[in-house]
Amino acid sequence: MIQLSGAGKRFGHKLLFENLDWLITPRDRVGLVGGNGTGKSTLMKVLAGIDTFDYGSLTIAKGTSAGYLPQDGLTLSGRSVFAECMSVFDDLRAMETELESLTRSMAELDHTSAEYDAVADRYHRVEHEFRTRDGYSIESEVGRVLMGLGFSKEDWPRLTDEFSGGWQMRLALAKLLLQKPNLLLLDEPTNHLDLEARNWLEEYLQNYPNAFVLISHDRYFLDVTVNKIAEIWNKRFWFYTGNYDKFLSQKTQRNEQLQAAYRNQRDRIEQLEVFINRFRYQATKAKQVQSRIKELEKIERIEIPPEEKTIHFSFPQPKPSGRIVAEFEGVAKSYPGKNGAADKEVFRNVNFMIERGDRIALVGVNGAGKSTLIKLLAGTEPVTRGEFRLGHNVEADYFAQDQYKELDADARMIDDLGEASPRSGETELRSLLGCFLFSEDDVFKKIGVLSGGERGRYALLRLLLHPANFLLLDEPTNHLDLRAKDVLLNALVDYTGTVVFVSHDRYFIDKLATRVFEVGDGKVEIFPGNYEDYLWRKQGGQHVVPTLDDVPGRSVRKSETESADIVPGIARSGKPTTADSANGNNGNATATDASKKRLNPIKRKQMEDRVKQLEEEISRAETAIAELEIGLQNFVSAEESQRQSQELDQHKATHAALLKKWEGLAASLQEAE
Repeated sequence: MIQLSGAGKRFGHKLLFENLDWLITPRDRVGLVGGNGTGKSTLMKVLAGIDTFDYGSLTIAKGTSAGYLPQDGLTLSGRSVFAECMSVFDDLRAMETELESLTRSMAELDHTSAEYDAVADRYHRVEHEFRTRDGYSIESEVGRVLMGLGFSKEDWPRLTDEFSGGWQMRLALAKLLLQKPNLLLLDEPTNHLDLEARNWLEEYLQNYPNAFVLISHDRYFLDVTVNKIAEIWNKRFWFYTGNYDKFLSQKTQRNEQLQAAYRNQRDRIEQLEVFINRFRYQATKAKQVQSRIKELEKIERIEIPPEEKTIHFSFPQPKPSGRIVAEFEGVAKSYPGKNGAADKEVFRNVNFMIERGDRIALVGVNGAGKSTLIKLLAGTEPVTRGEFRLGHNVEADYFAQDQYKELDADARMIDDLGEASPRSGETELRSLLGCFLFSEDDVFKKIGVLSGGERGRYALLRLLLHPANFLLLDEPTNHLDLRAKDVLLNALVDYTGTVVFVSHDRYFIDKLATRVFEVGDGKVEIFPGNYEDYLWRKQGGQHVVPTLDDVPGRSVRKSETESADIVPGIARSGKPTTADSANGNNGNATATDASKKRLNPIKRKQMEDRVKQLEEEISRAETAIAELEIGLQNFVSAEESQRQSQELDQHKATHAALLKKWEGLAASLQEAE
C-alpha cells in the first residue's frame, strides 16, 4: 500500500532518522514509538502528505487514502455536531437525493417508454452502490461513533463552536473513523479521551477493516490495539511483531544479540590483526596476510548505541499523618444556575473515608465531578452541605490541570527549581529535569516560553520535590511520554503518603490504585482494588479484558555466542615446530643442516596442495562467520537468533581447527626450506 525506501528526515541541522525501509500493508496495525524529538509526528505528517522526506523515496499505491489526526489544533465551526459528522457522507447523501428524484420521475413516466427504462436503469445502479456502501445506515453509524466518543444525544444539535479544544479533537476523530480511510494515522488519539471513550476506541480499532499507524503514550492502549511496533531509536528504525508488551521483551533480546554480535566481531578483528602483525613480513604468508587485510577493510563495524539511561527518581518521604486522612459525611455540592436556571447539582449525600496509604483513582465520564471532588478534598472549593474533615497531621498538596498558571513566567527552570530545592547541585537538578523530558539547553528556558504541556510537566516536578503527606493529583500523566510516566509511577508506588488521583491512563491506574472511586450521578461508589478489579465487579464478576490475539509465546534460552578460538600468537607458542622436535628428539641431540629431515618432492607437493586446500576452506569459514555476524545484528526472533548463534559457534570452531592445521603444515614447509 505504501513503500518507503532509504527514507531520511532532518529537522534543521538535526538528523531525526535515516535509511528507513518500510512496507505498510493493507491490514497493518502499527504502534510508532520512540523518545520525544525522535521524529514520530514528523513521519506521520509525511505519510499524510503534509511533509516530505529529505532522503529516499515514498511510493503510494493507487487508490490509497490516508486520514490524519494531529495531536491538537483542529477546530470546527458553523454546523451542529451531527451535521458536521454527516458531512463525511456528502457523496452518499447526494446519491440519496438523486434516488428520491429518480423515484419521482419513475412515478410520473409511462412504464412502457424508453425514457422510463433509462431512469429505472440509473435508479438500480445508484441504489446498488448506495446499498453496498451502507447508505441506509449512515445516521445510525454517526450516532454510534458520537456516543462512543462521549457525545450525548443532547450534544448532537449543538453548534461545534460551543465545544472546547479537547472536544473539538474528539469530533475530528469521529469524522476520521466514519470516513474509514485505507490508512488511519492517529497521533496520540487518546490525549483528549476519558477512560470510557478510550475503552470504546480500543474496541473500534480492533474491528477496523483497514490499516492504521498510531502514536500513543498509553501502554495498555497499545497492547490491545496494535500487532506491530515500529521504534525510532538511535536515528534508525527497528520493527517488532506483537504488541507493546512483547516489544519490550523483544527489545531486550535484540540488545543482548547486538552486544553478542559486537563481541564476536571484536574477536574476529583481533584475530585478523594478530595474524597480520605476526606474519606481515614473511614472504610465504604474503597471500594470506593480504587476504586478511582485505577482509579487515571490508568489515562493517558494529556500533553499540549509547544506552538509554534508566532513571530512578524517588520523592522525599513526608512525615506520617494519622490513620484517618479525610472524611466526607453527608456532603453535597452544587453550583448556582446561570440566568435564573436551577442550581447544578454535582454531589448529594456523599459519605466515605480515606485512610493513610490509600492510593485512590477517581473514574467517571468527563463532567461527572472528578475534578470537583479533588478540589473539595484540597479545600479550594467549599462543600454546599455536609461535613468534610481532614485527619490529624494531614497536609495536602494539590496538582491542578492548570497548575502552571501559578509559576513565575520570568524565571528560568533550572533557577526556579534550585530555589525550590536549595540543597541540590546543578547536576542533580539537570537529572531531575531530564526525568520530566527537559534536557540539554531546555533547562535554561524561561517558564513563560514553555508550551502548556511543558509547563504542566514542570509544575508537577516542582510539586513533587517536597510533597506533603496527602497528594491530590488531577491528570498528572497528561503530556508525559511512556518513559516519564514510568518514572512518576515508580516514585508514587514507593511514596509512603496518601494519593488521590485522576488519570485516563489505564496502565497507570492498574499499577497504582488500591481503591477506585466511581464518580457520577451525584454519587461516589467505592470499589476495592485497581481498575481491572473495578471493571470485573461492574460487570458482575464476568469481565474479560479485550486484547488482541497474542503472538504465540516463545521459550527463549540464552545461548553463549563467544567461543574459545585459537588466536595465533596468543594460545600457541610463537616458535615454529621443527622436524626434530616433532619426532621427539631432545634438545641435546646434535643437529646440523645435513641431519635435518628433507622432504621428497612428492611429499612436498602433497603438503603444498593441502595448504592451498586449507586456505580455501578457511576463507569459506571466514565468509560464513562474517555473514552470520551481520545477520545477528538484525533481530528477527529469539529462535532465529539462537539458531544463528549456534551455527556461528560451529563455524568458529571449524575455523579454529582449520587454522591450527594450516599453521602446522605451513611451519613444516618453512622449516624444510
